[in-house]
Amino acid sequence: MPAGGGLPVNPALPEMRLHVGAGPHGAKVLAAAAWGPPGTAPGLAWAPPGEHVVPFLTQPCLPALQLDSGAVLFSPNAICRYFFLLSGKEQDDVANQWLEWEATELQPAVSAALYLQLVQGKPGEEALAPVREALAHVDQGLAQRGTTYLTGDAESVADVVVWGALFPLFQDGSCLPDNLGLLGSWFRSMSQLAPCRAAAAAVLTPEGARELRAHLQRQPVPSPASKRPATNEPEEEESAEHALSEEDIAAAADAWAQGTAALPEPWQPQHPVLPVAGRKNVLITSALPYVNNVPHLGNIIGCVLSADVFARYCRLRNWNTLYVCGTDEYGTATETKAMEEGLTPRQICDKYHAIHARVYSWFGISFDYFGRTTTPQQTTIAQDIFGRLLERGFLRSDMVEQLRCERCQRFLADRFVEGVCPFCAYEEARGDQCDKCGRLINAIELKKPQCKICHDSPVVKSSQHLFLDLPKLEQRLEQWLEQSWATGDWTANARFITRSWLRDGLRPRCITRDLAWGTPVPLDGFRDKVFYVWFDAPIGYLSITANYTDQWERWWKNPEQVELYNFMAKDNVPFHSVVFPCSLLGAEDGYTLVNHLVATEYLNYEDGKFSKSRGVGVFGDMAKDTGIPADVWRFYLLSLRPEGQDSAFSWADLLLRNNSELLNNLGNFVNRAGMFVCKFFGGCVPEMELSPDDKRLLARVGLELRHYTQLLDKVRIRDALRCVLNISRHGNQYIQVNEPWKRIKGNDADRGRASTVTGVAVNMACLLSIMLQPYMPSISASIQDQLRAPPACCVLPSAFVCTLPPGHRIGTVTPLFQKLENDQVEALRKRFGGGQPEDDALEPQAKAAPPKPPTPGVDLQKVKELSEEVAKQGTHVRELKAAKVEKGQIDTEVAKLLELKRQLVLVEGRPLEPPAPKGKRKK
Repeated sequence: MPAGGGLPVNPALPEMRLHVGAGPHGAKVLAAAAWGPPGTAPGLAWAPPGEHVVPFLTQPCLPALQLDSGAVLFSPNAICRYFFLLSGKEQDDVANQWLEWEATELQPAVSAALYLQLVQGKPGEEALAPVREALAHVDQGLAQRGTTYLTGDAESVADVVVWGALFPLFQDGSCLPDNLGLLGSWFRSMSQLAPCRAAAAAVLTPEGARELRAHLQRQPVPSPASKRPATNEPEEEESAEHALSEEDIAAAADAWAQGTAALPEPWQPQHPVLPVAGRKNVLITSALPYVNNVPHLGNIIGCVLSADVFARYCRLRNWNTLYVCGTDEYGTATETKAMEEGLTPRQICDKYHAIHARVYSWFGISFDYFGRTTTPQQTTIAQDIFGRLLERGFLRSDMVEQLRCERCQRFLADRFVEGVCPFCAYEEARGDQCDKCGRLINAIELKKPQCKICHDSPVVKSSQHLFLDLPKLEQRLEQWLEQSWATGDWTANARFITRSWLRDGLRPRCITRDLAWGTPVPLDGFRDKVFYVWFDAPIGYLSITANYTDQWERWWKNPEQVELYNFMAKDNVPFHSVVFPCSLLGAEDGYTLVNHLVATEYLNYEDGKFSKSRGVGVFGDMAKDTGIPADVWRFYLLSLRPEGQDSAFSWADLLLRNNSELLNNLGNFVNRAGMFVCKFFGGCVPEMELSPDDKRLLARVGLELRHYTQLLDKVRIRDALRCVLNISRHGNQYIQVNEPWKRIKGNDADRGRASTVTGVAVNMACLLSIMLQPYMPSISASIQDQLRAPPACCVLPSAFVCTLPPGHRIGTVTPLFQKLENDQVEALRKRFGGGQPEDDALEPQAKAAPPKPPTPGVDLQKVKELSEEVAKQGTHVRELKAAKVEKGQIDTEVAKLLELKRQLVLVEGRPLEPPAPKGKRKK
């Protein structure tokens, strides 16, 4: 049967046969085929349902593309990519990310929706429930890029694939949600394209719909890959239930009976922690946070918190683990912040390093060492790597055109320049990168550049600089990447971003800057320059370790014995996957290179971005003041960790998860299990006589434990957390079904049943205390303290064993979590939602442009004194506000602050701005 689109076949080309069956995949594949150049489409064949077109698969699979070589493509994504490559169109990294999302997230959701619609006959709104989140993701993606199509202003393979997946649900577009306007416009535009119309006519016929319905009826009930609902009860299709065999159940009962004797002794590393021959030695780093600001929740989950969960997990596995981090203190960002606050760079570093340390301590981040980059060890190691690169010919010098501000009499580093992005026209792009489109920029490429210090237009002048010759190192890098990707766990976005740098060939990368604050360049002719922060900063991992122990090389020059994990947000990937490895490869000194690069997407705040200057979002130093415990923050951030795509913090979601998943599920189960021991059995774990149902529960819990271990081994942090909640759901259901509070009042058999259920439940609570340790260390410690758990509970077991045997006496049981109330959360939402007028007088440096250079003849000493008084008075006002003193007293002190600022403006020789009209905020 020929395709409805009349796709031509060129007999001069190698033969290809495209087998298409009824269903959405056929539509997307035919549409993609039509994008090829004229005459390149394959022969088309319609395969009847159940035909084994792909001989080596045990189940039928359509569509399938048979090439003349004998190879068969049977992934719709792969077939579509193939046709687009035939047409000479290469997909970029954005398209690749959409294709991966369609395969892993959208397809399961669409399958579930089609099942509800075609098989169960659910009405429109109910049938579309599984895909609502996916539809919002497409709409959001179009909004963020500001383009007509998913990857730009022209249709791409990503558009065809996503359209093809959605078309069976929304054939005429009329059922699309009204609030997703961009999605609707995109879908209708795609549906009007000739290849899409032809493909739909060929595949989505009435007969095709009947065949699709019949196919779906023969399949298991599809389950979309979405978040599980917050409930105490297990889902109807519980994977652990259906995966159990009699052998699994018997093995679970045997493991249970072995008790703590089967557990290994906890590993106690020496101090300092050093690699040990014969053990698994794990070195963990999280991207060094800039010292110039307070980290917000997105910074915390993207780097230090994710790494902390994994470090704690590694210690539970008895792996020899070192986790280091520190503040990145050199570079333009520090100089800028110092100018804003009227301090020296060193003072800024001291101030914010202490703030970061306090924030991470409150969040329970378990660094083995938290250091900083402004140390003698940093200078020594960075200069040594530089010298080795120089000796081996991997550095070159060249003249660089830079922006120079004649008014400030200085070359402007990247972050001292803002302008219009040459790629997407964003008007506030930095001189090194555009925050909107993410492209790296050379400052001289900016349109309408401005000096951030004085707002004058800089001029282009030349300066001699040193470059890392990445093209010379490219072959070594590719060989190493091939090996690392084959053996390590790199996140998909880390691989995509790295490939995008390699795709067009590497170019020399400048490693020096015309700054004063940085690691000095030890080479004549360049001694007035410092190393560029992205050459220098990753070396901070080494120097921070060197501050921890003088035997740092046993970690960093020991690739045979050490596995290195890097944690970061996606914007840091290229410097950790290309620039830093090239520096170490070129140094030829046996350095340890990253084995596992773990990158997150971005965490947004409600409907926008975090902004300290606008008072939007929760920052690390504010979380403590909310009254919400650190472990609840940890749990919530980890439960929405942005792994495959950006996610968003939501106060409503925080309330829901705290009250349902923590309070009503996890906390409820642990508290009930412990209270039954205290109330019914005098605080001692009772005797247990396992029934077949009990043994099945042991196997089910053991399966969740194995899934937890497998996921965390692969650094699937968010998914592993679900295993913990699944166990507590099983526990709640187990207690609810068996009702020990009733059975304890019955006959001997009932009392025996209450005894067994209580004993098994309290042991499940003890297991949960171990599994929770990486996620909620304080809650874990509290549970273990209440249960008086034995020392063996410091190690993650490989199976569910009886750690609290009959006769074990537990301690006092108290609730673990508190309910969050709507009015409490609403107050926090308003507090962190921005637009707080009273803050205008306190943080003008964040709301206005940086101060201009002082006019010649200004008394600099007086400027300094007044700046210090302004900072001191601002701190005083903040303290009064935090103490919630009377408004009149605060107004008096704010007036003093404003007067000091007025005096400072006059001394600096700047004109006074007119006062803002009363009753209106100053813009």
